[in-house]
Amino acid sequence: MRTRTIFLCAALMVLLAAGVWSASAATDDTPDERLIHASGTGEVTTTPDRAVISVSVENEHTDPKEAQAVNAREMARVTDALKAAGIAPEDMKTTGYSIWPQYPENDKPFSSQRATYRVTNTLEVTLKDVNRAGEIVDLAVSNGANRVDNVFFTLSPEKEQQFRGEALTKAVQKARADADVVAAASGVNITGVQDISIGGIYVPFYENMQFRAMDAKTTSAAPQTPVETGTIKVTASVTVAYIIR
Repeated sequence: MRTRTIFLCAALMVLLAAGVWSASAATDDTPDERLIHASGTGEVTTTPDRAVISVSVENEHTDPKEAQAVNAREMARVTDALKAAGIAPEDMKTTGYSIWPQYPENDKPFSSQRATYRVTNTLEVTLKDVNRAGEIVDLAVSNGANRVDNVFFTLSPEKEQQFRGEALTKAVQKARADADVVAAASGVNITGVQDISIGGIYVPFYENMQFRAMDAKTTSAAPQTPVETGTIKVTASVTVAYIIR
């Protein structure tokens, strides 16, 4: 019985040794992959197909309720005019509303001047036709908006996706071109790709600053406000690990 036990232990040790040798041999036969890391940035220039206009109705009154009521009537005129011009309700949203007291600026302790209350209601309008930007600015102002805060230009989701793909393709091509140059100079060949990571993809929200804080008086008697959409650039970056031999 004792002899049999010794024999089984010896056999087990032989098998374990063989397994260790096999694993060691397999590791020795599979050297670590050598890599070239390259990064690339792709850029696509296009014209925006979305305009985002921010307009406000702002007024003051000594009675906060009256100030609020006047503001509500004026903003209703603005939204009604925009709807009549074909702007869908889902393309308009309120992005700000405030009632703020304005106190007299003097040091007299018993001044007869009363505080006034400023009400500001801000509406954001998204246009699917950027060529109407100037028209919509003028329409809002002529119907009660007395501030045009911003005009932005950007891309629709469909166009953004299209140009994201083009920018990523250019980024990968640039990374591969750089890797090919390095590989040729080093006397090695690229045989595959181990890993790809996508960096930032940037779709700008271009702002036309000429409309910031525009007063209604500057546009009420003027011809249609000109708006130039310009161009925007969609960029994307990638980092690729290429296998070399």
